[in-house]
Amino acid sequence: MSKAFLGKLVLNWCDECHTPVLGKKCSCGAQTREVPITPPGDIRPAFKADIDHINKLYEEHFGTILIPEGHVAVLNKIPDKDRMEEVIMGGSVVCAYRYLPEEKKWEILPRIHAAKYSKPLKRYVVADDGAIESIMNGSSLLAPGLVEIQSDVRAGDEVFILDREGNCIGVGRAREDAADAEKMERGSIVRTRKPKKGICIKGESTWDNAVLSNNNILENVENEAVRFVRSVVDKNPDLPRNVSYSGGKDSLATLLVVLKAIGKTPILFSDTELEFPETYKNVEDVVREYDLEIIHTGAGQEFWDNLEIQGPPAVDVRWCCSVCKLMPVKRIIEEKWGECLSFIGQRKYESLARMKSPRVWRNYKVQVQLSAAPIQHWTALHVFLYLFREKAPYNILYEQRIDRIGCFMCPSSDLATFEIIKEQYPKLWEMWEEKLHTWMDKNNLPEDWWTNAEWRKRGGEDDTSSYT
Repeated sequence: MSKAFLGKLVLNWCDECHTPVLGKKCSCGAQTREVPITPPGDIRPAFKADIDHINKLYEEHFGTILIPEGHVAVLNKIPDKDRMEEVIMGGSVVCAYRYLPEEKKWEILPRIHAAKYSKPLKRYVVADDGAIESIMNGSSLLAPGLVEIQSDVRAGDEVFILDREGNCIGVGRAREDAADAEKMERGSIVRTRKPKKGICIKGESTWDNAVLSNNNILENVENEAVRFVRSVVDKNPDLPRNVSYSGGKDSLATLLVVLKAIGKTPILFSDTELEFPETYKNVEDVVREYDLEIIHTGAGQEFWDNLEIQGPPAVDVRWCCSVCKLMPVKRIIEEKWGECLSFIGQRKYESLARMKSPRVWRNYKVQVQLSAAPIQHWTALHVFLYLFREKAPYNILYEQRIDRIGCFMCPSSDLATFEIIKEQYPKLWEMWEEKLHTWMDKNNLPEDWWTNAEWRKRGGEDDTSSYT
């Protein structure tokens, strides 16, 4: 997949506070430095489950953990065949990890600065002093420059390249098994990954510190969003107002902004009947916490009835959004208000379609709803830092490695997420697989259609009608 620029890359680092900062100056007064990351840059916090997962992968491969306790780590989802994320600590990308669908396993891809946090106990090679300079410039480690290769190394493994003193001078992928490499007199042993520019300064911190570091920035983006809400309301004074609430972080941040801008406002919850249990609980928690009126619309059995006729929804055939969300919303708006203004947690960093979307718009399928996006220009890290600051009751699913909150079988999900759901909600996923099998058998589809989740796309352009 190609790089996608959906907005400015805003991740910086304060070396005084050892925290991520979404601007050029930390609230402590120190100037920050830019962190080179891969677009689109919708950065987010690494929660404990994320850290445990990364450390497990790292320890299995290198014999030691990567992220020590007491350190702040940021994740950055980047384009790949399935799910891939960069891990940022100390103001530098220290590794990436990705899911390999064909092999149904995760792969860890270290960067040179990972060695600042832990030295590998296995899967490393030692290079001769004469090879150091060329390796640090991105050249491969050749057989004449090999001093030692750890016995666990196999061809295709990610490895660290160390000097004789144990300092990391590079990382890359082994070309040969250890046993074969030791006998070689010529040829490439490790194909080195060219190091990216940047520095890494190790230091302990917390997310509470990160909130303080970003306090001025959070004040600025909140004030802009509040002004936007008031402006839209002033231009549409006769429209009844609500916040479209999904149980996700973005709609929660939007709700908080709206409450500060215009006071108590009802929430509109479009229940697809396909939500996670935690999402329903979050809706209840938010209604109770902020003493809100909730307008609740449900899809009933519409999804399952349409599934038997249309087959599973796909990213290019999103009949599910129309049936389970848009049409129920349209009906309730017409019944209750006739027309309304809804504030929606849309952000441009989520997708190309949302980046291109106006900040105020009407969905062509729901013309009775004027939609407005107060947090259009926020990254996921803006959202989480804001929720942390406000001590808001966000959906606990984010702490369980599920970064997209919606229908449990959403075709926009990657296979890595499906594996997480399958593990955490086995009965729910087993029920969905039975439905897929029924459709597959009925239509004589190949086994790959199910095993590789090919049902997620039918071959056309992505259908963006659910949000633009």
